[in-house]
Amino acid sequence: MSNFRVGVIGSGGIAAKLHLPEMQVVEDAEVAVLSGRKQSRLERLCEKFNVPRWTHSYEEVIADPEIDGVIIALPHPLHVKYGLLALEAGKHVHIQKPLSTSLEEAEQFVRAVEATDKTVFALPYVSKPHVLAARDYVKSGKLGTVSSATCRFSHGGPEVYYATIQEILGEESTDDLWFFDAKKADVGALFDMGVYSIAHLVAVLGSVVAVTCRTTTIAKPTELEDTATIILEFESGALGTAETGWCDGARTYGFSIHGTEGKVTNPSLTGNLIYARPSSLVDEDAPLVEEVVETSQYPDLNSHQQWIACALKGIQPPISDVHFARHVTEIMLKSLQSSKERCTVNIESRLRA
Repeated sequence: MSNFRVGVIGSGGIAAKLHLPEMQVVEDAEVAVLSGRKQSRLERLCEKFNVPRWTHSYEEVIADPEIDGVIIALPHPLHVKYGLLALEAGKHVHIQKPLSTSLEEAEQFVRAVEATDKTVFALPYVSKPHVLAARDYVKSGKLGTVSSATCRFSHGGPEVYYATIQEILGEESTDDLWFFDAKKADVGALFDMGVYSIAHLVAVLGSVVAVTCRTTTIAKPTELEDTATIILEFESGALGTAETGWCDGARTYGFSIHGTEGKVTNPSLTGNLIYARPSSLVDEDAPLVEEVVETSQYPDLNSHQQWIACALKGIQPPISDVHFARHVTEIMLKSLQSSKERCTVNIESRLRA
């Protein structure tokens, strides 16, 4: 028997594509039980990922005394509900992004985490080598004074995402496009994909103090937004732009950070980081000096590896903790408010030092 036993609640797309595959490479840990609505999915995923048991009851998983940690892989509005139940049962928690679609719920969850000694890991996962390297370039002053940054995470939409999921699940069609249903999802592309853009910039540049946002619906069959752009005002004084959407068939995942003495760029769809500096600060036409940033000194762990490593040490994750998730959640909610009211909105929370 492994030292760390995990229960997964939710057997939909994100469990199939992210949580169960990543758990396969975590040493001395195992998924002991999977829960979900559809028996066909439960049987297929248990066979594919060597999970010994399944159930339709989320509560049964949470109450199991042999389970050390619970992965919450459910639609957005259910995250905090089951996160609270898992904490009350004395479990470590790995919670799918976004943390919540309600600031009150997010605050309630923060208080619950602060009152426990359990490790809570909140996606999106940003402790990746190229992000950690960019963060250190900013902190060390190698870029000079950071003035601005941009990040875009976007793809072709939930229906494109679920085409991959259907293959994993062996299904010819899916009725799980709850992303387009405002009653089930609460929020649209900003929370689904924009959370990555915001989280990457916050991880590198720190707390945001105000946002100005515009959202629109370009092509998808939903009353929710399928495209969004946010101007972020950071506590440092720097400005950032977070872009997202479900209408980018070519996919874009990348960022750039610009300073008075250089910049770092994460080329889209890669884990690389490029550092560039001017060969002269007084000659506008001077060529740039570019180099690939070495990132092998940073741990290359997936989110589940880091979660369980932190749980076994009795600590919270260094970046993707509940305070980080709450701050990102407030940024997204205030961004929706900004778009609706056509104004700049202040952010109240700050990251912990």
